[in-house]
Amino acid sequence: MNQEEEYFKKRLLDLANQAYQNNCYTFTDFLSLPEQSCFLENQNKFLNPSYVLFGGCEGLERQIIRFGNPEELGYEIAFPIVCIVIEPLMEKFAEILSHRDYLGALMSLGIERKMIGDILIRGKTAYVFANEKIAGYIINHLDKIRHTNVTCRISDTVPEYLKPKMVQTQLIVASERLDAIVAKFCKTSRSQADELFREKKVFCNGRLCENTAHKLKEGDVVTVRGYGRFYYRGVRFETKKERLCIEIEQ
Repeated sequence: MNQEEEYFKKRLLDLANQAYQNNCYTFTDFLSLPEQSCFLENQNKFLNPSYVLFGGCEGLERQIIRFGNPEELGYEIAFPIVCIVIEPLMEKFAEILSHRDYLGALMSLGIERKMIGDILIRGKTAYVFANEKIAGYIINHLDKIRHTNVTCRISDTVPEYLKPKMVQTQLIVASERLDAIVAKFCKTSRSQADELFREKKVFCNGRLCENTAHKLKEGDVVTVRGYGRFYYRGVRFETKKERLCIEIEQ
């Protein structure tokens, strides 16, 4: 275990114990999938078992942990997350900007990555989920991305079209082994799927999974970084060639 990971675990432990001992909510920064996995693998060490993960709306990758719950504390408190809308001043002349462009512009303001959640792009508009502490700074200072002049504002609500719409898909696989299903989901070969495991890009129920032979159970949630996320809904039938027709929602 390296020093950075040890410090991260200590920080989580401090936040969890603070919530438990002081009867108050505490929050982490935005966590990456590997950081969320690290937390889930070590949560039995915490005095406070009550927590919720949330990124601003359903289905987002980067999330904040809130320690504490209304049943124990007697009150509710919102996550410190705001949705910032970044729009071009003149859409007609605006460039098509990538996720990297938006993130790079935010980082160039001196903002730490942990203060920014997911960035969703719809056409020439981006929706940035950010810690409320730095929302005002972004709105006041982000006025240009590459050659495009932009304006920023806070959205009072998360637009419905940003929320994920689930699509059911059936796949034919040799077995319920995770590597077989990942290969089919990612439309790649088994050897290329194995490489995704070696690169630590496969997560099952929030935990990093390096076991290619892991057998999925109905209800499992699988995330493959760079490819997306799906919910495993189980085997629907067996084909004449003794292969399995499985169903996923993505």
